[in-house]
Amino acid sequence: MFLHGSPGHIFFNMFALASFGVPLTIIWGWRRFLSFYFVTGIGAAIIYTAVNYYQFSNAYSIFLQAGFTSENFSILITNKSIDHIFLAKLPGEVLSTLRSIYYTPAVGASGAIYGILVAFGVLFPNAKLSLIFIPVPVAAKFFIPAVVLLDLFSGITGFSLFGAGIAHWAHVGGAAIGFLIMLYWKTKLAMR
Repeated sequence: MFLHGSPGHIFFNMFALASFGVPLTIIWGWRRFLSFYFVTGIGAAIIYTAVNYYQFSNAYSIFLQAGFTSENFSILITNKSIDHIFLAKLPGEVLSTLRSIYYTPAVGASGAIYGILVAFGVLFPNAKLSLIFIPVPVAAKFFIPAVVLLDLFSGITGFSLFGAGIAHWAHVGGAAIGFLIMLYWKTKLAMR
């Protein structure tokens, strides 16, 4: 959560943290906010890792069923290009899935940021939000679910409007954990 892939990555995460985290910190206090931030970030990392494990396991099973061995896998991931021997027996999608999951690091605070977005949306559903690049105000109760659904779509299909190397499942995971925490806190407060 403290490492980022590029200056743009850290800028957008910190911009969102300042924009949505400050109102939450004012309402909750810094201790509750910090707890929420870390729980959603760690939860996002766990969900991201679980989805990657599932996808990698499926692709690796297909790799082994095609008659390749773990030694062949070592060759696949150490060579810069995919050998034609692998392509003759397997779809390129399986090979690229294996390589991309194996080599893509998980860095950034985006999962925690999505948890914060959801909390902001729950507490301020009628606040007007807009993307930096598209300045059309939309209520948080519509905007935030749309952003999360876009990430879910990208995670399922592999198609991303914002380019490759985005941890869509970490975003969705952080949003899901944030929503569950908000639901729990709301229920807990209603019981008092």
